[in-house]
Amino acid sequence: MNLVSITAIVVVVLLVVVFTGVYVTQKAKYESLKEELDKKQKSTEEKERLLFKEAMIKAKDELQQEREQLNEEERERRQELLRQESKLVQREDVLENKIQEATDKEAAAQRKMDELLEKEDYLADLVQKQTSELERISGMSVEEAKNKLFEQLKNDLAQEQMQLIRENEAIIKEKALEQSQEILTTTMQRCVMEQVVESTVSVVSLPSDEMKGRIIGREGRNIRTLETLTGVDLIIDDTPEAVVLSSFDPVRREVAKLALEKLISDGRIHPVRIEETVAKAKEEIEKKILTEGENAALDMGIMGLNKELLKTLGRLFYRTSYGQNVLKHSLEVGHIAGMLASELGANVYVAKRAGLLHDIGKAVDQTQDGTHIQLGVELATKYGEKKEIIHAIEAHHNDVTANTIEAVLVKLADAISAGRPGARRDTLEIYIKRLQKIEEIVNSFSGIKQSFAVQAGREVRVIVESEQFDDLASQKLARDVAKRIEDELDYPGQIRVTVVREFRTTEIAK
Repeated sequence: MNLVSITAIVVVVLLVVVFTGVYVTQKAKYESLKEELDKKQKSTEEKERLLFKEAMIKAKDELQQEREQLNEEERERRQELLRQESKLVQREDVLENKIQEATDKEAAAQRKMDELLEKEDYLADLVQKQTSELERISGMSVEEAKNKLFEQLKNDLAQEQMQLIRENEAIIKEKALEQSQEILTTTMQRCVMEQVVESTVSVVSLPSDEMKGRIIGREGRNIRTLETLTGVDLIIDDTPEAVVLSSFDPVRREVAKLALEKLISDGRIHPVRIEETVAKAKEEIEKKILTEGENAALDMGIMGLNKELLKTLGRLFYRTSYGQNVLKHSLEVGHIAGMLASELGANVYVAKRAGLLHDIGKAVDQTQDGTHIQLGVELATKYGEKKEIIHAIEAHHNDVTANTIEAVLVKLADAISAGRPGARRDTLEIYIKRLQKIEEIVNSFSGIKQSFAVQAGREVRVIVESEQFDDLASQKLARDVAKRIEDELDYPGQIRVTVVREFRTTEIAK
């Protein structure tokens, strides 16, 4: 054997020895570990048995305690039920006693009711006998006596009612008259407006009568051109050195007047020159209209009016109503309404603005359909005025009921401005119709002997049949007549109603 083989054998032997030693060592450790695990397992099993026994003992103790607690609660509940049962028995006894008492009282009440019914029958019979005796003595039935008594009471109450009304009216009138006179007097003293009566014609003075021929022109071409461009009728008659311009549109009449004055001053009168002059006159009038509207708003202290509304307001400068300049009237109404609002603590700005715009519809009522109130409401709505302003415009002639104090003040200011002396010029026909209507309203009442409208319709005197009216009835008649006149007539200012009851007795001494 060579050295290599010996070496290999030695290595193998050494490896066998080494593995054998390791195996023996590991086996010893394994045996030791297994023995230790067996011991631990036995110890664990022993502990588990001990814990199980302790748990069983503890559970038994708790179960016993719960049983004892439940038994105790059951004993308490039984005792409580016994107590409740005892109380119920006592209450039942009390209820039986009360029922018995109620039964006894009901029986007693029934006996009393029977006694009362017997007495009622007796009294009814007695009343019937007395009523029959009274009817025999008085000669009237019960129904007749009731009617007579009711009539007497009605008359007495009517007398007392009229007496109370008269006393309260006297007190109210005394206080209201004093305060209203003070407010109105103060307001009217603070507001002084010039009144100018205008008409539907304008007169243009001529330097000489020769100018009439030049205005007429060859074959009337100048006057036709002027009338066509302005829409105004030129009246050239025998009036010396004057030409009359006639038109219901005051703006057109003013344009024609201004153009004619310029033509007369210039001296050149022919169709081409007339066209140029009329165009310039229209421009000047439009500027003046806007200026008048702006001045009116500035005078009133009203800001923020739409430019078109200012132009429409300025047109009122050339508009008249019963001879009263409408723009000046609107300014006066605005000032009066504002001062009244200041005295009464109302909104001064709303009152002044509504007063200034209350007749704005009259600027267009000659060219558009509708009343000036309807047109004014449309214009105010179109140009963004507030609801309270529109309502005041709509209510100033009682077309609708005034729901704000400012609307009432505008209506009052309108009446003051229109009713002041010299403010307006009524036509004879309207004046006569108003007087006739007043007398017609008065004569529609029964018991009227005569009636007279006096003092230009400011007072109506009513002469009544003295046999049909006493003092209180006369006062009631005056109130009813005044109310009818208020409801059915439109008039400036106020109308006094005076009822005259005259009673004359004549005897002859022999």
